[in-house]
Amino acid sequence: MRDALKKAPLAAALLALGAAGYWFASGRPVAGGLALTGGWLLLAAGMMQRPRLQSFAYPVAILASVTVALTFPQYFDHVGSFPVKNLIVPLLQLITFGVGCTMSWRDLAGVLKMPRAVLIGVLCHYTIMPFVGFTIAKVFGFPPEIAAGVVLVGCMPSGLASNVIAFIAKANLALSVTVTAVSTLLAPVMTPLLMNYLGGQFVPVSFSAMFVDILKLVIIPIFLGVFFHQFFHHKAKWLDVVMPKLSMVGIAGIIVIITAAGRDNLLHVGPALVAAMFLHMTVGVLLGYWGGRLFGLSRLNSRTIAIEVGMQNGGLASGIAAQMGLIATVGLAPAVNGPIMNTTFSLLATWWGRRAPEGDTLPVGNPLQKVT
Repeated sequence: MRDALKKAPLAAALLALGAAGYWFASGRPVAGGLALTGGWLLLAAGMMQRPRLQSFAYPVAILASVTVALTFPQYFDHVGSFPVKNLIVPLLQLITFGVGCTMSWRDLAGVLKMPRAVLIGVLCHYTIMPFVGFTIAKVFGFPPEIAAGVVLVGCMPSGLASNVIAFIAKANLALSVTVTAVSTLLAPVMTPLLMNYLGGQFVPVSFSAMFVDILKLVIIPIFLGVFFHQFFHHKAKWLDVVMPKLSMVGIAGIIVIITAAGRDNLLHVGPALVAAMFLHMTVGVLLGYWGGRLFGLSRLNSRTIAIEVGMQNGGLASGIAAQMGLIATVGLAPAVNGPIMNTTFSLLATWWGRRAPEGDTLPVGNPLQKVT
């Protein structure tokens, strides 16, 4: 009986997805959109009941949110006279504050423990992804503002979810945390610099405005979170439970708002943009891994670098696009990148987690130990 209950959501999901395909083919997009949304939600519910599939439930739920936004974009444009897109910046600030609440000054001690690996990771991140993004934008021939969004994703610091992926992949978590922190701290300079040089070939880019935006969107909230963790965390440990859930809801909300705002553009370039973002991420992972090996890092550390290179901070890219007033165009690539990145890296992390490189296991009780 219990097994039947576990299979019921997955069976219902297949029926709903099949019905969605029929209604779309019959020229009934609203009915198809509703059925597709239900199918994604049922699939996510079924995955939550299976431990091996639980990590994929959130990306599937994001697909449900995207489907709703594509089907009923009018409900995510304005609430009364309030433009819903104005929520993107405060949502991102809340998410990054929550990340800061989980960090302490000790997290940066990894720089002292393994400076060479951190330097290689940050160097690979800020060279591989921007130039690969620029090349892809050129090759695919996207309209200028869409192309600028692809480059913008490539110029972001490491994604905030990379540490979770590194943990699932049984990679070097200390190295992952440190590369994420260092690349984020460098973002106010590196992101505007790279965007001005590469993205500026598609749209006007102001170095000073983007510098201020990144300070406001990420750096200040994270430092406020670290400060809160340092002095008040013992009085508000409930944040450890609440903030991850708020972050997940916030990320989903940002993706929905951008999808609804850029619906027409997304329907026009959607398949090509999905292919471009998947290619961007895949090339980043491959070059990140082999870049680490080329510089003499262990296979375990090279896996960590691959994760850090391939996972971009799409939330920050969305916030910058909103500040530029180009959320419906420049913001599309970050919105598309999010579900693709989360799903693909969940699969990769699960596969790597079951295949630890022989001789590269980190010593228990010494998480900052460098793997040689």
